[in-house]
Amino acid sequence: MADSTEYTPPKVWTWNQPSGGAFANINRPIAGPTHDKGLPIGRHPLQLYSLATPNGQKVTILLEELLALGHAGAEYDAWLINIGKGDQFGSGFVAVNPNSKIPALMDRSGSEPIRVFESGSILVYLAEKFGAFLPTEQPARAECLSWLFWQMGSAPYLGGGFGHFYAYAPVKIEYAINRFAMEVKRQLDVLDRRLAESEFLAGDAYTIADIAVLPWYGGLAKGWQYGAGEFLSVQDYKNVLRWADALFDRPAVKRGRMVNRTYGELSEQLHERHDAGDFETKTADKLAKS
Repeated sequence: MADSTEYTPPKVWTWNQPSGGAFANINRPIAGPTHDKGLPIGRHPLQLYSLATPNGQKVTILLEELLALGHAGAEYDAWLINIGKGDQFGSGFVAVNPNSKIPALMDRSGSEPIRVFESGSILVYLAEKFGAFLPTEQPARAECLSWLFWQMGSAPYLGGGFGHFYAYAPVKIEYAINRFAMEVKRQLDVLDRRLAESEFLAGDAYTIADIAVLPWYGGLAKGWQYGAGEFLSVQDYKNVLRWADALFDRPAVKRGRMVNRTYGELSEQLHERHDAGDFETKTADKLAKS
């Protein structure tokens, strides 16, 4: 069905009015900082600047999994970046990630600080640094990286495509919702078929591929994303649900999903994390009582 109002694009696009929708106040067609603001630095070598969106959860889940394995060097400070308020456009954050997107990581364990941005890049960097959750032998390594980059390429259709037009756009556009719903269901079918033949995405071992895909597609299959579970018939993807249930039940995953979280149950929100004990003493419900 065509939209009731036809739009004819101009010969040259110009930004002359807000785009509308849930994120209109932070959308703009240029890069760079909007204000001068440095970033805090905690006591651990790894400094994470993030928010518990699906992309942010990838990194905190991996860090908590590394700590659970006994990698003490994976201790980290996680600082909250409020993207709704434009924290990602501060000069300090832009210096770590010129793309102004969370998450961003500074590794200060060596003689020179190393910046790492883009969630997939951070996962590979940390997995290689600590020698965990990324196979070193082929073909397992190739399979893991293939699924990791599948997620990086596919999720924009889920979040920026389907999620935007279904949940956040100022008007409901049938063509756009149908176009992206079709693609998201195809992606869920890709995952479901893979997980019908394999316990994890890369094979028999839990890897950064699972950690990358879980917050996006596991959350969608559980009905947590965009209020779209019924609309997308997520209950039909039984292998995805089996995999998601098993992973969401892991203690490190539960902890990782809490870090830099500002929504949901107060007991599941740990706005900033600077010590493992913060999960017991500094969740939002405990801070509210104090």
